[in-house]
Amino acid sequence: MGYDAPGGPDVFRPEELAVPELGEGQVLIEVSHAGVNRPDVIQRQGFYPPPPGASPIPGLEVSGKVVATGPGAPPEILNRRVCALVSGGGYAEYCLAHAAHCLTVPEDMDMASAGAIPETLFTVWHNVFERGWAREGETLLVHGGTSGIGTMAIQLAKAFELKVVTTAGSDEKCNAARELGADLAINYKSGDFVEQVNAFTGGKGADVILDMVSGDYVQRNLDCLAVDGRHVTIAVLGGLKAEINMAKLMGKRQTLTGSTLRPRSDEFKALLADEIHTHAWPLFEDQTVAPVMDKVFPLSEVAAAHARMENGDHIGKIVLEVRSQA
Repeated sequence: MGYDAPGGPDVFRPEELAVPELGEGQVLIEVSHAGVNRPDVIQRQGFYPPPPGASPIPGLEVSGKVVATGPGAPPEILNRRVCALVSGGGYAEYCLAHAAHCLTVPEDMDMASAGAIPETLFTVWHNVFERGWAREGETLLVHGGTSGIGTMAIQLAKAFELKVVTTAGSDEKCNAARELGADLAINYKSGDFVEQVNAFTGGKGADVILDMVSGDYVQRNLDCLAVDGRHVTIAVLGGLKAEINMAKLMGKRQTLTGSTLRPRSDEFKALLADEIHTHAWPLFEDQTVAPVMDKVFPLSEVAAAHARMENGDHIGKIVLEVRSQA
């Protein structure tokens, strides 16, 4: 699925392109499903161009069967069911991925679920556990608890024995977050999350905050972030700029950081995938952690899938079915 110019969800149109050519270390995936993510929406709107060399077709994660391997790719991956983090090209029948960015799909996992995992898993693992240095016994605050990122963060944090506080925009979504394991879910439309986080932690504050809002949320986050706490920004849905009190930050020795994953090097993503395979993927293999599925749309209804993402009513992951189960 492509589009001629940025715009609303209805700009998508089907198009026929040549099957992409394999490069060093790459595999060709016959796509079964592709996850829909907020960066796809922002790209379609014209604000998030693909990095150099990436496919202009949206789609940052896929599941499917490896049908060809390029030079340097391990031959044993051929015909394997995988899910993969990709830099673009997921909304298509065939997609290139680096072999080192693929995870083998367990036999008892359906391909729709597999296609919903990589982008959120890689993002949460890197930002919560690598950049945020989250550790057992600490408290994580994650905003947007019922988003794809939020549902993944709650489950992974609980699996590694953290306490989890989250925010959401309705009582229904707060209930869903609690069912996933959140220790406290705050309806930000009816309560002050700063006050409630501080009360929940006995005045200490959260040790790690995963923020996708930015804007005026940053100072509010810092006001409920612990001494030596780590604030990690992964999106700027509430605004590009923030005004913060640096004296307070200095006094509490807080760390303010952030990242974007898509433009990082293939080598970095391979190292990240290797760490995930060792430490996190077993949790998916034994079903301790599983993606929360909102709705699966056929690829032909990609406009409806994007509209659902934009209206914010979803709980968990929105996925496109490109072809029946591989």
